[in-house]
Amino acid sequence: MKSLLSLSLFCLIINSCAAFAQETAKPNPSKIIVEEIAPRPEDVGTLDGIIKAYYETITGPAGQARQWARDRTLYTPGMKFVSIEIRNGKPFANVMSHDEFVESSDAYMVKNGFFEREIHRVTRSFGSMTQVFNTYEVRNTADGPVIARGINSLELFYDGSRWWITAAMWEDERPGNPIPKEFLP
Repeated sequence: MKSLLSLSLFCLIINSCAAFAQETAKPNPSKIIVEEIAPRPEDVGTLDGIIKAYYETITGPAGQARQWARDRTLYTPGMKFVSIEIRNGKPFANVMSHDEFVESSDAYMVKNGFFEREIHRVTRSFGSMTQVFNTYEVRNTADGPVIARGINSLELFYDGSRWWITAAMWEDERPGNPIPKEFLP
């Protein structure tokens, strides 16, 4: 009798675990699915091409879907996005995967429009690696007022046949943190 009760309890636990696993494995219906596509040669063939694509994929008017599949082709697997923010009066690094970046930014960009463009660039290279500081400005419409400015710090790698972005970090200009003159046009 004791072994029958133990077996019943064991089966109940296994079934509960299986039900929990099935419940947690269900896809999140709000999650944006980003297709896997081949990179465009013009996007990854040159440093200028990859930086142009970096801005083009997220830029567009309200109501227009962003080019997340194309965007993903620009990065090494597992790369991180880092948004420097102020939290509780102190700088904070908000570290995100590509999926997390897409989830956190897509709704705003599609609802409001988002036009980010490079206005200045400082580039340093050694061997196969390149670090680029891009000064940017952001608008909600192509010709609307500037709503933000800041600097993107991109780490890139050339593998002999294409460019890859290995990390992207940015910080917006704000009171007490103006863009230095050497990073302005």
